[in-house]
Amino acid sequence: MNKKLLIASIAITIGIVVLLSYNFIAFQDAFFFIKGKVTVDKVICQGDMDGDGICDMDDILQGAWLEVLNHTKYCSNYYEGGYPPKSEGVCTDVIWRALKNAGYDLKANMDKDILKNTKDYIKGVVVPDSNIDFRRVKNQYVFFNKYAVSLTTEVKPYNKKNLYKWQAGDIVVLNKSDHVAVVSDRRRKDGVPYIIHNSSTYPMEEDLLLKWSKEKRIIGHFRFPVPEALLE
Repeated sequence: MNKKLLIASIAITIGIVVLLSYNFIAFQDAFFFIKGKVTVDKVICQGDMDGDGICDMDDILQGAWLEVLNHTKYCSNYYEGGYPPKSEGVCTDVIWRALKNAGYDLKANMDKDILKNTKDYIKGVVVPDSNIDFRRVKNQYVFFNKYAVSLTTEVKPYNKKNLYKWQAGDIVVLNKSDHVAVVSDRRRKDGVPYIIHNSSTYPMEEDLLLKWSKEKRIIGHFRFPVPEALLE
């Protein structure tokens, strides 16, 4: 083999290795770039709590996107009255604001449930405090576990049956460290959806769901609508 062919062969090999490595790091699949695109059907949502003609799941998604557009600054503080100013918030604020956009008053319903069933919230509540309890991940997790539809915590790329269970507007709860996010309407070509959250700077859409799944951090995956007798 002449020198030029050898150099070309080495360059191609290095290029392939780099491409495979990038795909493995970015998408947890070395051969991601050569696989086809997966189309995942959308769940038909019937609930419309605020009566605006937009189903709850779409309303929740829109509410999460409004946080991104608002460029809400990540700021973790204690606020009299419970609600932070519109310009500030953390991951849990994305959730109650998204639900508010669909007509759900998460604070009122969590406060009510925490007062009535304080023992259920033992990991996040010592003495009920309506100024902060609804903004704690541990408490939202307990509340959603009790009153929302609980779904799979596994994420399987290219598996339509599994990916169908992951829909825009769903809520994802993590541990190590505690965090919460909304599932986005945009998906990777392997069908895995992006998420919308506020983790440290501003709310944004990111490709993290599969990473979280592989790290075994997902402890809850929830969906509304829920029984209207509880949420209002």
